[in-house]
Amino acid sequence: MSEVLRAEDVHVVRDGRPLLQEVSLTVRSGEHWALLGANGAGKSTLLRLLGALVHPTRGTVEVLGRRLGRVDLRELRSFVGHVDPRHPLAEPLRVRDVVLTGLTNSVAPLPRWRATPEQEERAERLIGTLGLDGLREARWTTLSQGQRGRTLIARALMPEPRLLLLDEPATGLDLPGREQLIAALDDLRRAHPALATVLVTHHLEELPAHTTHAMLLREGRVLAQGPAAGVLTGDQVGKCFDLPLTLDRHDGRWSVRIRRRT
Repeated sequence: MSEVLRAEDVHVVRDGRPLLQEVSLTVRSGEHWALLGANGAGKSTLLRLLGALVHPTRGTVEVLGRRLGRVDLRELRSFVGHVDPRHPLAEPLRVRDVVLTGLTNSVAPLPRWRATPEQEERAERLIGTLGLDGLREARWTTLSQGQRGRTLIARALMPEPRLLLLDEPATGLDLPGREQLIAALDDLRRAHPALATVLVTHHLEELPAHTTHAMLLREGRVLAQGPAAGVLTGDQVGKCFDLPLTLDRHDGRWSVRIRRRT
């Protein structure tokens, strides 16, 4: 499998405070990574680094073969889909119009810009893949948080990226919304087998069954990384969150509970 991104010995320091230290990560096409850690562990900082939104203070980051610091970031970002549930849209755009803004990387449609028939057809296919068939004409302001999340994933996929970054996509979702989102991600994996994804969360229950790899971050450092089955164990996740934990996995999905001390 081809490499989609590589970070080597990355440090990020802001206002004299280290946010990431000695972080290395390689993601290949078709892999689905989870980044887990407590609040403040550095997950979102690492995701922004991988999405070419920030530069490392030290170390190297290559995204799709292009090294940060030697490439036009605006061009590079067009090859990376970034899903942030805090999308700042306030206008009552239709779902299909929100999805099409993924082609212009803008919050709202650009003046005088028009999608081609091929682009509109792609938007329709993605709307279907994400389970939004009955909502293509619905307005953004009427959507539930879960429907917005799936709309933003379709939007991020419009430029046909090889890498999709998801920053806590289940934030604010109720149980049905979370499960619909996870099912949509599974459908996405089948429809786009070469797509690589990196999903940030601090809840193991939010991980899709097709998660292939995981990284545990603690205070800006990598605690463990590798194939998900070897990383997501009670001992290692317990160290990550500083709790005695027991993990179970059924039908590919994880659940976690605090282990009682005897």
